[in-house]
Amino acid sequence: MRKLVLSGVTLCLAAQLSTAQIKLPSPSPGATIMQTVGTTDLTVKYSRPSLKGRTPFTGDFVPVGKVWRTGANQATAFTTSTDLMVNGKTLPAGTYAIMSIPNQDAFTLIFNKNLSVTEQTYKQDEDVLRVDLTPSMGTEKTESFTIDFSDVTDSTANMNFKWNEAKATAKLGVDVNKNSAANVDKAVADKPEDAAVLQAAANYNLSKGRNLDQALTWIDKSIAQKETYRNLFVKSQILGKQGKYAEALPIAQKALTVGQAANDASFSFFKDGIEKSIAEYTSKMPAPAGKKGKKKA
Repeated sequence: MRKLVLSGVTLCLAAQLSTAQIKLPSPSPGATIMQTVGTTDLTVKYSRPSLKGRTPFTGDFVPVGKVWRTGANQATAFTTSTDLMVNGKTLPAGTYAIMSIPNQDAFTLIFNKNLSVTEQTYKQDEDVLRVDLTPSMGTEKTESFTIDFSDVTDSTANMNFKWNEAKATAKLGVDVNKNSAANVDKAVADKPEDAAVLQAAANYNLSKGRNLDQALTWIDKSIAQKETYRNLFVKSQILGKQGKYAEALPIAQKALTVGQAANDASFSFFKDGIEKSIAEYTSKMPAPAGKKGKKKA
């Protein structure tokens, strides 16, 4: 009877330990890396196995020529907030499991829609995108499997997969202008009466030479909500961009007057630009009729 009682206690303790929320060290600790490229947010969540004296992609320790979860524990998750180009191929916005097929001279990178996929449950017909990468061998040894981003610009980045002395790189690209324009349009749709949002939207269109008539409508609404030297200056620039110098000049002059009267330390950063615009618009105005040169006899 005593033996039975002890066995029951042991089973209870084991059950408690298996369900208790105890944080213990993992041989392949988790990591999350985030990177913004332009207006696109990228996130990778994965686990990092270490070499510990072993050589990866040998068959005994991580497969070679077979599907691998590209990390350890659960599937590696990759999220892109907008459509993304991976080595020139389109990956729609969303979250995917990253799988791969590592070989000595090739590395197939796979984005799979099954977020709980494993090597055993993987199905190729659930792939959203496959791209082939060319691995390279370096002199620097990476002990723990690493995914990171490098060479980041406002529209491109490299996503690197590094382990031991091997490195494979996927080239990422985003349409930053398309994404920014969509964000501008959404912001105005969400806050159509917000003077600051309207000014920012108009200024974006101005900077890109995009739909200047729409920009003028937005900046007029901003000025109607609250007139400032900033939105007046933006309006003068839009009119100037449209070649309407006679309309742009008095608006720029008013922006200068309003700014000089404002108790705004930031005006000093705008003053020179406003004055240059006034000079530019003045120089492009047609000369008064009475000041035209006389014809020679």
